[in-house]
Amino acid sequence: MAVTLDAQLLEILACPSPDHAPLTPGTPDDPAADALTCTSCGRTYPVRDGIPVLLLDEATPPTNGEPDTDSPDDSSSDGA
Repeated sequence: MAVTLDAQLLEILACPSPDHAPLTPGTPDDPAADALTCTSCGRTYPVRDGIPVLLLDEATPPTNGEPDTDSPDDSSSDGA
């Protein structure tokens, strides 16, 4: 089932990651999926009962093999 959001709402929705990029309906693999995909970081956010769930914890990471540049890098902590 495809995402059916009002065009004006879709125009103002943005990814909650720090870049706040626009979202597009569907996923790269399934344009008719009940999801919104960030045009910058590639995260996919579910749409449940017609309501976009724009929480980073609910997002699916990008599947294209590109690194997610918005994730904190835990390996840089100084262990001194």
